[in-house]
Amino acid sequence: MEENSKKQKNGRRTADSGKAQERKLAGRKKQTQKDGEGKASGQRLSAREREQKKRKKILLFIVEIFVLLLMVVVLYGVMKGEKVGKVELKEEDIVINPEVKEREEVTKMKGYRNIALFGVDSTTGALAKNTRSDTIMIASINQDTGECKLVSVYRDTYLNLSNDTYNKCNTAYAKGGPEMAINMLNMNLDMNITDFITVGFAGLTDTIDALGGIMIDVDESEIHHLNSYQYTMSEDLKRSYTEVTQTGYQHLNGLQATAYCRIRYTAGDDFKRAERQREVLMAVAEAAKKASPSVLNQIANDVFNEIYTSLDLSEIIELLGDVGKYNIVDQTGFPQEEHRATGNIGTKGSCVVPMNLTENVEWLHSFLFNENYSASDDVKKYSNQINSDTAKYIR
Repeated sequence: MEENSKKQKNGRRTADSGKAQERKLAGRKKQTQKDGEGKASGQRLSAREREQKKRKKILLFIVEIFVLLLMVVVLYGVMKGEKVGKVELKEEDIVINPEVKEREEVTKMKGYRNIALFGVDSTTGALAKNTRSDTIMIASINQDTGECKLVSVYRDTYLNLSNDTYNKCNTAYAKGGPEMAINMLNMNLDMNITDFITVGFAGLTDTIDALGGIMIDVDESEIHHLNSYQYTMSEDLKRSYTEVTQTGYQHLNGLQATAYCRIRYTAGDDFKRAERQREVLMAVAEAAKKASPSVLNQIANDVFNEIYTSLDLSEIIELLGDVGKYNIVDQTGFPQEEHRATGNIGTKGSCVVPMNLTENVEWLHSFLFNENYSASDDVKKYSNQINSDTAKYIR
């Protein structure tokens, strides 16, 4: 059977090769005719113009091959079923505010794809739930231009968890996994998110190592905390670590960069930590653009079992189809600095309070989608409840 199969394949290859050769000869013949016509009409290209034209074709070919190799890498990882933490989110279980659905065709949000990014406080691979999301981000991609904007939603932000109970927003992931966390984002922020990617400490560490590390500017106040987090993670992940001993713009490996993401006990507290997380993500994105196909293949093998996502093969290929044009152009945190406060909200502990959720959401849509937005009635209702719950704790 195998020999027959091989013969059939070889026969097909020979036939395909013959047809390809015929097409190539026919193409050359046509090109010769065109060249002759061009010469006859006085349109002869100079040697320099012919060389430039040839180089453009070669560059285009290289780009196309690179994108194809990227797709093959992802295909390879996805087809190995055990290597991908894939979850099906039912459309009927994802909550999008009714007014947002009604406006989708008329607001500027229509031309964007919004994806939730979660980093969970786990060294054991527990990515589904029962662990709080240390990182909550929204990546908003303009599908026409490829421009991407990142927004960190501060993990201690006091919001509706999507079930009309109010608490720190990272509680949503712990209680109901990515589904509840996405619903929390959609309901409070008038978003239309339906997809997510979750990564733990091991996944981020291995991704950065596979890319050869990243460049980060470390200051004096961060070194001690960075090394302290490295030590605890190295114990949990059963890995060795290398202390960072100097300040300045420098190369960090995966464990060092992941530890850098976790620092919060410096000036700026959790707001600064979220900024560090965005800084690392942008550095990873730049490193990925420069990665060779062999490096991406390593990432596919080593890291795909350490992520949890709703994206399937066709969607990943769609995202990779225009990989060269994606560019992170801006980033910020939510709630906006001018419209937030911090305080101990009773038994909920220290929280970040959006002083006016309605105004914060309208500002967010202006930042992401460049539109003059009016928040939905649902957001206004949640805003009133947050003010009622927190007013006596906030001076």
